[in-house]
Amino acid sequence: MIADEARRLYGVQFHPEVMHTPRGAMILRNFTHRIAGLTGDWTMAAYRAEAVARIRAQVGEGRVICGLSGGVDSSVAAVLIHEAIGDQLTCVFVDTGLLRHQEAEQVVTLFRDHYNIPLIHVDAGDEFLGALAGVADPETKRKIIGKVFIDIFDREAGKIEGATFLAQGTLYPDVIESVSATGGPSVVIKSHHNVGGLPEHMKLKLLEPLRELFKDEVRALGVELGLPPAFVGRHPFPGPGLAIRIPGDVTPDKVATLQQADALFLDEIRKAGLYDSIWQAFAVLLPVKTVGVMGDARTYENVLALRAVTSTDGMTADVFEFPWDVLTRAATRIVNEVRGVNRVVYDVTSKPPGTIEWE
Repeated sequence: MIADEARRLYGVQFHPEVMHTPRGAMILRNFTHRIAGLTGDWTMAAYRAEAVARIRAQVGEGRVICGLSGGVDSSVAAVLIHEAIGDQLTCVFVDTGLLRHQEAEQVVTLFRDHYNIPLIHVDAGDEFLGALAGVADPETKRKIIGKVFIDIFDREAGKIEGATFLAQGTLYPDVIESVSATGGPSVVIKSHHNVGGLPEHMKLKLLEPLRELFKDEVRALGVELGLPPAFVGRHPFPGPGLAIRIPGDVTPDKVATLQQADALFLDEIRKAGLYDSIWQAFAVLLPVKTVGVMGDARTYENVLALRAVTSTDGMTADVFEFPWDVLTRAATRIVNEVRGVNRVVYDVTSKPPGTIEWE
């Protein structure tokens, strides 16, 4: 730690903001309140009002199309933008074919039945899976998905008269991990299709009203906007979807297998009453085959990894310590009910050194 009391300059050469730093929050509070003299009276209601005014000023008389994934981030962004500009917003839900089990149907039902927001549903699974065929490199997969995603939006925007903005649910951790915020030499941990891989020829301007928020703040904003707490509390889901939970090439059969296994895992977590205690839980279909025994027959099928972590902002994460019976029950169901999987392992790596997602 360094300090120049005369010039009131202070610095630390570690990360006080991460969960792994003891008393890190106190260090930050001492700086903001005792040194900088801030009062801490900021509220999410104030942010909501500021964001609405900022969106109105940025958009003007233009029209916005919002990329609705069905996750918390894009949904909160859509409701916030709708509050600001009303019918100038059209939501476009691109079904990539890489979503969780029955998620596409749930998204369409939620926004068409519960919100008075125009929704265009694009079933583009074949387009995404076709573009990903034979591609194994994770960064290439992310960029392909980003390009196809934006191409579809350009196509849909052409059908919406006066569309000038593309709205996305980009969060601050996406920005931190995807680009150097100052233009300096900081390392890019991963690209996200909602902050990287955008084609230079894209006709739409970007509107990212959540860009300065962390995940917990987005959830608080969702509650402030009146979204159901159960929906706001859903686990994060990556923009590239299940493609980055299938190391190696992505095929329709692999996606179907992973969707089924992932649904069983989350079902057991909910039955045990643990869903809200976990930041993120999911399954990963590995490009590894092992020998197994099913009945009296020898099998040679895929390995599935289970992942569950606790976190507050996604920047750091600890492994969730399951009751053993919950974990083994989930593994037994997956092996018995999902064709093509005969072994289940549990990932016990924290972040850092690992990332939450596998790719």
